[in-house]
Amino acid sequence: MNALTPYRREGWLRRLPYGMEEVLEHFFGPPARTGETMPMAWAPRVDFTETEKAVVVKADLPGVAPENVEVTFADGLLKLHGEKKEEKKEEKEGFRRVERFTGEFYRELPMPAGVDPDKILATVDKGVLTITVPKKEEAKDRKIKITPKV
Repeated sequence: MNALTPYRREGWLRRLPYGMEEVLEHFFGPPARTGETMPMAWAPRVDFTETEKAVVVKADLPGVAPENVEVTFADGLLKLHGEKKEEKKEEKEGFRRVERFTGEFYRELPMPAGVDPDKILATVDKGVLTITVPKKEEAKDRKIKITPKV
């Protein structure tokens, strides 16, 4: 009787939900079990601006204390490493909620050739880390006099 059953190939549409699960788990981690919170990945948003004299990097670090951030430069890479620790408390009559968030971040940002790592300046203001990476002064063009060989 099986010979009379038409052959059905499992199509891509049937497999789509499983493929989406894999993609979502790759980016956000495995789903939380009942009663647990979803693990959160966190990476600061970064803006680059390049001028003739410097490269300016701005990283949004709301709620991150400056002492919890480390900025290093090695092998042409500007490296940002730090940890965000946040705790929210809410208390009302007959109700109390405490939420904690901790997350470590690490970013490597390639810098163009010709920057001066000895003069990098990092400042923070209102949760925005601004890193100024000056460029080395280029050798000025000069005219070379050609003299005939005697």
